[in-house]
Amino acid sequence: MAATKVMTCGQVFLVFVLLVLTQTISRSNGELITDEVQARLFLQEFDRVVQIKGSRMAELNWIYSTNITDYNREMMTEYKLEYTDYWTEVGQNISMFNISAYPPELERKLGFLKYIGSAALKDNETIVEYNTIVTDAQTLYSTGEVCTWKNKPLETCLPLDPDLTDIMTTSRNYYDLYWAWKGWRDAVGKPARQEFIRRVEILQEIAEANDYDDMGAVWRSNYEVDNLEEQAEKLYNQLRPLYENFHAYVRRKLYKRYGKTYVNLRGPIPAHLLGNMWSQSWGSLNDLLEPYPGKAAVDITDNLKSKNYTALQMFEVAEEFFTSLGLLPMTQEFWNHSMIEKPEDREVVCHASAWDFGNAKDFRIKMCTDINMKEFVTIHHEMGHTQYHMQYKHQPWVYRGGANPGFHEAIGDTLALSVATPKHLHAIGLLDELQEDDESDLNFLMFMAADKIAFLPFGYLMDQWRWAVFNGTITPDQYNTKWWELRTKYQGIIPPVKRTEADFDPAAKYHIANDVAYIRYFISFVIQFQFHQSLCNVSNNTGPLHRCDIYRSKEAGNLIANMMKMGESKPWPDAMEAMTGQREFDASALMEYFQPLTDWLIKENKRNGEVIGWPNTQWMPPDPFGAAPHVMASTTVLFVCACLELLLLRL
Repeated sequence: MAATKVMTCGQVFLVFVLLVLTQTISRSNGELITDEVQARLFLQEFDRVVQIKGSRMAELNWIYSTNITDYNREMMTEYKLEYTDYWTEVGQNISMFNISAYPPELERKLGFLKYIGSAALKDNETIVEYNTIVTDAQTLYSTGEVCTWKNKPLETCLPLDPDLTDIMTTSRNYYDLYWAWKGWRDAVGKPARQEFIRRVEILQEIAEANDYDDMGAVWRSNYEVDNLEEQAEKLYNQLRPLYENFHAYVRRKLYKRYGKTYVNLRGPIPAHLLGNMWSQSWGSLNDLLEPYPGKAAVDITDNLKSKNYTALQMFEVAEEFFTSLGLLPMTQEFWNHSMIEKPEDREVVCHASAWDFGNAKDFRIKMCTDINMKEFVTIHHEMGHTQYHMQYKHQPWVYRGGANPGFHEAIGDTLALSVATPKHLHAIGLLDELQEDDESDLNFLMFMAADKIAFLPFGYLMDQWRWAVFNGTITPDQYNTKWWELRTKYQGIIPPVKRTEADFDPAAKYHIANDVAYIRYFISFVIQFQFHQSLCNVSNNTGPLHRCDIYRSKEAGNLIANMMKMGESKPWPDAMEAMTGQREFDASALMEYFQPLTDWLIKENKRNGEVIGWPNTQWMPPDPFGAAPHVMASTTVLFVCACLELLLLRL
């Protein structure tokens, strides 16, 4: 093999400095750089430096997120300014290149570096202000607690995880649910309103400084299409009949549980009754929703607990599923540094997330794992992110990302469609009895619909609201009103108590409090079924799509690994085609998966004379505390007096 002369990092940096001086002279003559060698040298040096600086930024973010202290916040904030300065320099250098003059591969790489976020702002004080607002919001959300009952203090405040979440998922007491739902929004929503208004103003400055109309346009640009809004609306309309039939069925079940005082069969559903703080996943209602009670249980929570599963064991089982496909195992750094349980000695950001430290070797998950099936599936979701991170680690830094944000969210969920099947859970010893008949299938599909179908309108409307906020269609004096208009229009839900502009309910959701774009989740909930269908086909699945388990299929593993290795090096339609043979988002696979349930719901709703939709949009349930007797809560668990519980059971 012929020897290749390789420049040292110092030599590359010297060449880069000389190039920058040359660029400055060229710019003084009004010319942009078109030389390909200069562009490649710039990208080579960028790739070296950004991995060092980006890894340090990720580490400081991690330290703060896993140990919320003023000192850790100060260290993170201080370095964030240095990191922003670095990106300002990157932006200045990128502006020297005539990007459109380069071959497609170089044009793509350079083009990805044009957007530099807040580093494009010329006013350093505004950058500091923005960073402070973002960190304040993260801290408020992560440390928020409910500390009062009927305006009187609790002996022990209750955080979101695990206490309030446990109430929302396990309680069937109208008053408990109302208190937890309203208390969380009072604790983290209202206080965030004023800073959010200012944040939107700064985000507009950031967008304009990067040559975008608004921040919504910035977020949509990640999909490299001009009509993302139209594509999303088309998907939603394709799926709406299924959601509306599912909604009508759930509403009937809640009517039987809570009675006509609190559930109107022609109206929206009170938001706090759906087993989730944000009404986005209704799986906690499975005991109420099963079409055929008495069949083998789908939820493995009891088995996980009876078998004394730990968080670590759940992670190990998830890893084994990935490796059974021939995919990569988690690294030793992953096991050494991940946070998979909530520490008892400090406050942390519990929201589950997967971290790529940008250095091609350090990958972690942060999660306050509880022992239940929902968390079991979430582990696979987060590990899917980590698998994606590891598969494209060989790519240049600019290409280390999902083909689009929806792809990154879809990978783990795609594999979880196999993991959640009764066939798979029985195979790994977490389901005692395997029953494969029509009734069992309908129970399973209802369980899956409570997660997948219930989520669709929520995933769609979150960024409908923010895009309108960013472009000025929704003004600050309408924030909460328009939020609930969208939630009623698309989800068919209403707040359990009157809301005003003194409230700010959007900030009760992590992704709004932390500026995380959300349309990715809506898209992922569609394309994961496209991916699943393709993987099942190469695995020679012959049964219905909802029974398919790709466990141990190396063919499926190769297909998905090859797509993940592409990272962002190609537009997402190319990655989609490599995976599925299609070049568009398509809900057909999702519809096929749920077709048996769709047919059953239509018949069941017709039999019960259900109203499909929620025409009585102005209906509101009564405030339960308007007439309820005064009750004081206890220390760590909210106890409502026995008389109220008995009254509720009679409804």
